[in-house]
Amino acid sequence: MTTLISVTDLEKNFGPIRAVDGISLSVDRGEVLGFLGPNGAGKSTTMKMITGFLAPDGGTIEIAGQDIETAPLAAKRRIGYLPEGAPAYGDMTVSGFLRFCADVRGLTGEYARDRIRDVLDKTQLFGVIHQPIETLSKGFKRRVGLAQALLHDPEILILDEPTDGLDPNQKHEVRTLIRSMARDKAIIISTHILEEVEALCTRVVIIAAGKVRRDATPRELLAEGPLDDVFRRITNPAA
Repeated sequence: MTTLISVTDLEKNFGPIRAVDGISLSVDRGEVLGFLGPNGAGKSTTMKMITGFLAPDGGTIEIAGQDIETAPLAAKRRIGYLPEGAPAYGDMTVSGFLRFCADVRGLTGEYARDRIRDVLDKTQLFGVIHQPIETLSKGFKRRVGLAQALLHDPEILILDEPTDGLDPNQKHEVRTLIRSMARDKAIIISTHILEEVEALCTRVVIIAAGKVRRDATPRELLAEGPLDDVFRRITNPAA
């Protein structure tokens, strides 16, 4: 197996608050890692550091062998990132936004057009390509965010709540899409929907108060009981 994400002793402070406290994890090609924790556990902060949007206060991050701090462009080319909220330019149309993202990524000509068509098809956005993003529902905005993350066909996907705001049919479609890509990529998914862990993930890392509390397979966790009960015991052992 090829390790595409390697995080060692990661730390991040916001003033007196230590949001991430020595987190270490790795993800190989072909793995889908469920990254779980209660609100405020440090999930989004960790993902922002892995993708280079935040600088860590300690520790190292390697993306396909490239250090995210010393070789940021080489590392970031390997990553597709769907952040929390999926911010976009609301006055752009869907097609205009994806053309802009393709240009930023250095995609040109027929290849860029092919990639845009491919992600529009995978995220089922053809029906709204001429609409301004600000007029879209939350679910469609989420799909636009997913489309831009897939645009350059990255080896690594970092997806923060990828099915947030989607209806049940759309959730099923996105999960099917993620499964179809999993063999050739390393994927991290942050989610509050524990059924997604069973449906998608090959491994689970559970954090609380900025620390890793458990690194296991879904089967190992399920052997301890229902996932919601196991999650609650791990993240709040005093309860």
